[in-house]
Amino acid sequence: MTKRLSPTTILLLTVPPLLWAGNAIVGRLVRAAVPPMTLNLLRWSIALLILLPLGRALFRSGGLVANWRRYALLGLLGIGLYNSFQYLALQSSTPINVTLVAAGMPVWMMAVGALFFHVPVRRKQMAGAALSIAGVLLVLCRGQWNLLLSMRLVPGDVYMILATIAWSFYSWMLTQPKDPPAERADWAAFLLAQVIYGVLWSGSFAAGEWALGDVAIAWSWPVAAALLYVAVGPAIIAFRCWGAGVQRAGPSVGAFFVNLTPLFTAVMSAAFLGEAPHLYHMIAFALIVGGIVFSARR
Repeated sequence: MTKRLSPTTILLLTVPPLLWAGNAIVGRLVRAAVPPMTLNLLRWSIALLILLPLGRALFRSGGLVANWRRYALLGLLGIGLYNSFQYLALQSSTPINVTLVAAGMPVWMMAVGALFFHVPVRRKQMAGAALSIAGVLLVLCRGQWNLLLSMRLVPGDVYMILATIAWSFYSWMLTQPKDPPAERADWAAFLLAQVIYGVLWSGSFAAGEWALGDVAIAWSWPVAAALLYVAVGPAIIAFRCWGAGVQRAGPSVGAFFVNLTPLFTAVMSAAFLGEAPHLYHMIAFALIVGGIVFSARR
């Protein structure tokens, strides 16, 4: 299933981590203004409106109903659960801890592939995972390994583990050739079908959030801008690139690119704070890229 990495595939798998880094920052900034489940619902509702004219071929083919089980499951895993758990994690966990938990993506991806999709794990993939995770840890501890001992897990970290597992199942489902829908050739129609069911799942989660707690939205222009960004960038563009990338390279290799997210986050945070990158950023980048290259080698 794994193919050699071409420049196009590398670009497709690099764009999502870059956009998701911005998503984590935005989600943290608006956590007091918009409840997590509601944020996810608003984000994908906007994405739905944008995708409707682009993926209108979906309604002519009838695939939305004919393949409803597949689309409903993809919408639950990739849109309903993953994003809801991620925003929920940012409510109580620090960005460092959330990134640390998400760094286990290659391990979860390989485990899910081996246990549920009968894809064997190669030794080079395990070695590549070790290199990549070492690079992530180097960024998280800012080059001081003793800082890792002071980290503590909170409930938000558990939510991020669940989000990572959900994303692993979602990614493997994208590569399955079993009864492929005709809409797969049209990326907008294929994504639109997932988003329609994902909005239904997200709506049910948001309804429970409003029913169980006293929640409200603090509207402002920055909040509106944040919603537009997370709907267009980390949602539509990132999901499109990720879907095309994992179909080319396979989920196991794609998972290593996810570990670029904390590196991008650190660089973006440094830029906002006016700090120059440090030596450990370059070393971490070399380790993460080394893990990607090593795992992708035949």
